[in-house]
Amino acid sequence: MKLIVGLGNPGIQYKDTRHNVGFMFVERVVDEYKGELKNIGKLKSQICLMKIDGEDVCFCRPLTYMNLSGEAIRAVVNFYKIDLNDILIIHDDLDLPVGKIRIRERGSHGGHNGMRNIIEHLGSSDLKRIRIGIDKQDNVIDYVLGKFKKEEREIIDKDLMMAPDMIRDFLNGSFNNLMNKYNSKNE
Repeated sequence: MKLIVGLGNPGIQYKDTRHNVGFMFVERVVDEYKGELKNIGKLKSQICLMKIDGEDVCFCRPLTYMNLSGEAIRAVVNFYKIDLNDILIIHDDLDLPVGKIRIRERGSHGGHNGMRNIIEHLGSSDLKRIRIGIDKQDNVIDYVLGKFKKEEREIIDKDLMMAPDMIRDFLNGSFNNLMNKYNSKNE
């Protein structure tokens, strides 16, 4: 089983904020495949299980808030017995321009507190990830918890339109091909 995790913060006040681009990504893919995310209390997450191109896939949006994402992901990994190599995490990145996509096979948390917590809980930084740029401003907390400006949202929406294809490519090809295809789209 593959685990696709979109990071964000639960609650209506955080909907469509910059920090929730991972949530938005997962929601877009689940909608495309006519799935439904359901709250699973014991897993501290919204979960949607489905089969895509013959592959069992678990889509996850942790409900623990960004900085504690690792708690929820650890629960999901343990419950479904998912290998760390089968996990893909989607999150925002302050160090990339708005809409810039960077796909990596492993790496440090890069200052992202959600990734820091996930690495702690899973005991590894060898985690595949899709980073979506949101740019950086001086007041980081207010900025990441703020909504996209109209022109930023248009750029992000183009990324989200590619989300179902990105997941299909993740499921059906090599990770190197995925990186080469989508990292180069943003050059």
